[in-house]
Amino acid sequence: MKKNNPILVIVMFSLGWVFMYADRNILSPVMSVIGEEWGLSKGQLGLMSTVFFITYAAMQIPAGILADRFGRVKVLAAGYILFGVGTILSGLAPGFLVFLLVRAITGLGEGTYYGPVYAISSNSVPQKYRGVSSALINSGMAVGISLGFIASSYLTFTLEWSWQTTFYLFGVLTVIVAILIAAFVKDDRSAEAEQRQSGGETALPVSWKALFTRNHIVTYILIFCSLYGFFGMLTWLPYYLQTARGLDGSETGIIASLVPWASIPGALLFAYISDRSKNKKPLIMLLVLAGSVCQFVIPYTENYSLMLVGLVIYGFCGKLALDPILISFVADNTPSHMYSRAFSFFNFIGMLSSIFAPYITGYLADITGSVESGFYLSGLMLLIGGALFLFAKSGNANRLAAVPNPVLDRGN
Repeated sequence: MKKNNPILVIVMFSLGWVFMYADRNILSPVMSVIGEEWGLSKGQLGLMSTVFFITYAAMQIPAGILADRFGRVKVLAAGYILFGVGTILSGLAPGFLVFLLVRAITGLGEGTYYGPVYAISSNSVPQKYRGVSSALINSGMAVGISLGFIASSYLTFTLEWSWQTTFYLFGVLTVIVAILIAAFVKDDRSAEAEQRQSGGETALPVSWKALFTRNHIVTYILIFCSLYGFFGMLTWLPYYLQTARGLDGSETGIIASLVPWASIPGALLFAYISDRSKNKKPLIMLLVLAGSVCQFVIPYTENYSLMLVGLVIYGFCGKLALDPILISFVADNTPSHMYSRAFSFFNFIGMLSSIFAPYITGYLADITGSVESGFYLSGLMLLIGGALFLFAKSGNANRLAAVPNPVLDRGN
């Protein structure tokens, strides 16, 4: 079987992230509309995202195991189609409880994407370009966030269409993207097996201990803390801008999009530096500190211009810039035949935070009367995660050298 073309892999998976994040974020700008229509509290509004992320996180480890065993492309494409259908059904939901059920199903579909994507890309792209390739793939997240924010706010508040329209539109486009990925991306798991058999190698052992070295554990904690703040802000930022800053609903999508757009050059720059650094820890700590400061400044300052600067810097240095470096760090410390499991577990731990962040932020807003307290908690948690990451060993200290990396080793 032929190997995947690295450029095609990057393009397809980046496109996949565009609609993953667009579909997630078409909800945020219209939360106030849905809340008024269905008479929901802030805690209930947060629950709409929490339910989605519960099933999304729960699917991570099973998806990684299934992908490594039965085929990475098959698993992610099937799940992606389910996710697209779930998005369409979200628009058809007649009320709050049915909406929660459909969002849970949508989360199951999305849950098959992360592990297989980074397993295939890590095998398809030479190791020296791994950080940059992850940043390019992740750029689809930034485009998707912006697309979801702007499309939802524009269609609902400017054109005055129903909030359901955006769900229908993006659901259909998502199914089309799933078909494109299935058609153009090859299952590298089969290529790895064929290569081992032709070389007289037996199946490589699977050891879960390889996913729980010191470097893995502190990375899992850091991604949990990073994603907590990111999804807390992502869910509540448009609502915060409308209610606390007095902005019109049609403007919030554009302003909230400052974060993802700023992340694209930031992610590429820091990933480029990371790929040329033997020790990624100082760069990771710099990004953690900068992201945490921004999460305090954005809600604290009363100056509108300073708030916008904080949003841009958070995008440039925050979660979306940090992710590619952490992905590369995990790959450096994991045997290639366990990539799907490793990245699925990495994302599972991170996405556990997304279960709690939307609801806790909304709950704190109900108690305190403002969303700001949830943003402060996010900044504090990121500092804690960064402090624990100081205990990571530098370089590839935990890499299992005895386990070969048949695709990457040949590519280098």
